[in-house]
Amino acid sequence: MDRTDRKQVLRLFDQINVWKRGAQRAPHKPLLLLYALSKCARDGEREILYAEVDEKLKPLLEEFGPTRKSHHTEYPFWRLQNDGIWVVSDADKLERRSSNTDAKKSELLKHAVSGGFSEPIFQALRQDPQLLLNVASLLLEKSFPTSLHDDICLAVGLQKDLLAAINRPRRDPDFRPRVLTAYSYRCAVCSFDMRLGQHTVGLEAAHIKWYQAGGPDTVNNGLALCVMHHKLLDLGVFTVSDGRQIQISDRVHGYHGPDEWIFRYHGKSLSSPQSPDDLPHPAFLHWHQREVFKGSPRFLEYPES
Repeated sequence: MDRTDRKQVLRLFDQINVWKRGAQRAPHKPLLLLYALSKCARDGEREILYAEVDEKLKPLLEEFGPTRKSHHTEYPFWRLQNDGIWVVSDADKLERRSSNTDAKKSELLKHAVSGGFSEPIFQALRQDPQLLLNVASLLLEKSFPTSLHDDICLAVGLQKDLLAAINRPRRDPDFRPRVLTAYSYRCAVCSFDMRLGQHTVGLEAAHIKWYQAGGPDTVNNGLALCVMHHKLLDLGVFTVSDGRQIQISDRVHGYHGPDEWIFRYHGKSLSSPQSPDDLPHPAFLHWHQREVFKGSPRFLEYPES
């Protein structure tokens, strides 16, 4: 494709209509598109049976999406048609819901319906591997924190080593040093503070409300965390209560790893920043509790009388 057409493809993916209600997350379309990109790159397949989408997308939503009672994989599969990049086979023959124009999930399964990128989009992605990688990077950057990008690539089957070579949008360069300074260069959960000579090792500035969800680069939206606890925060393994207590999900299980890295901190207080002005803002904590944390807080033993 020429440069103009390439820009048009990127613009279409950049402008996909993602469902929103207040600050709620809905990563259904980005995750489906990332899976479809992996199929395009690996297998050269344009169309994917909805039954396969339903099977593959559910666990992706459970791992990387917010906690919900149910996950409707049929919605992104059907509604991507409105974004100019996706087509569904035999769409006109399917029975629709009475409440809207969506096809019923039962119809998609009954008629073995398939969907995928439109032919021009598919050919553009197949002929230009760099364009495909740029699209994948765009979807990741717009919807997920950097700490989860490798995990998502692995889960959908994309080559994460190639994605790492793509330039990422520049963020506020002062966010990390301001957050680490506020917490005295120690993990707010485990107090990890390793240095190699004069350099801090394995310590990161984590957003409580993700940058991709409109979270600002302010210290009261940040926590100094070691690499492990940053990843676990972004996966929803733990959250922080309004009283700044560490709350571990009741879905976490295991033995040596969870005992050492997580369970021992359940119910404990986060380390405080040097200034009270930098304490985590309740609005950002509430967002993380609703949109990232998985399950419910584990039972906390009653204190001995």
